[in-house]
Amino acid sequence: MLKLFHVPGTRSTRIIWLCEELGVPLEIETVSFSVDFRMSPEWLTKNPVGKVPVLEDGELSMFESGAMVQYILDRYGDGRLQPIVGSPAHAIYMQWSWFGEATFARPLGEIVNHRRNFDPEIPAVVEEMANRALLCVKAVNDAVDGKAFLLGEFTAADIMVGYCLMLCNRLIPSHSYENANQYWTRLCQMNGAVKAFSDLNQGPLSR
Repeated sequence: MLKLFHVPGTRSTRIIWLCEELGVPLEIETVSFSVDFRMSPEWLTKNPVGKVPVLEDGELSMFESGAMVQYILDRYGDGRLQPIVGSPAHAIYMQWSWFGEATFARPLGEIVNHRRNFDPEIPAVVEEMANRALLCVKAVNDAVDGKAFLLGEFTAADIMVGYCLMLCNRLIPSHSYENANQYWTRLCQMNGAVKAFSDLNQGPLSR
C-alpha cells in the first residue's frame, strides 16, 4: 500500500485527492511541521531539504508532489485522469501540471515564507507576490472560460492547479475572476477534494 507522510494544507493534499479519485488505497500518517521535526536526521533521510510530503511505495521513497502524482497515475491509474501519452492533449495536461507547481505555487509559497521569517511583514513584498499569483489566477480564469475543467474533462492537472487555488483562498483576500471562482467551487465538490481538504476550512475563492 502507498504510504503518505502528510501535513494539512501542504502539497500532500494533492496525493490524498488523487488517490481518492482513483480509488487507490493510501495510508496517511500525519507528521509535525515543526522545524525540529523537519530538520531532524530521521526526516532528512526521507526528504533531504526538510519539507513535506513524502510518499513511500514499498522500497520506493519520493519527496516531490508533482512527481508523486505522475507516478501514481502511471503505475495505478490505468489510463485515468490523464490524456494518452504523446498526444497534443497530454502536452497541454503536462503544461498545466507544471504550471501549478513551477509558476503558480511559487509566489504563493514566497508569501508564506516571507510571513514566516519577517514579523511584521513587508507589505510591498507581499503585494508583489500576490500580484504575480493573481496573474496565474487570470490564466486559469481564461483557460476554463466555457469549460468545466482545464482540459474540458477532469484530469490530474486540475488537482495540481486546484491546490494553488486553495492557497489563494487562504492568502489573497480578494479578486474578481468569476470563472476561477466557479471552477474552484466545482473542484471543492469532488469526492477527492472533500477528502483532501477535510482538515481545512474551505469555501469559494475570496472575492
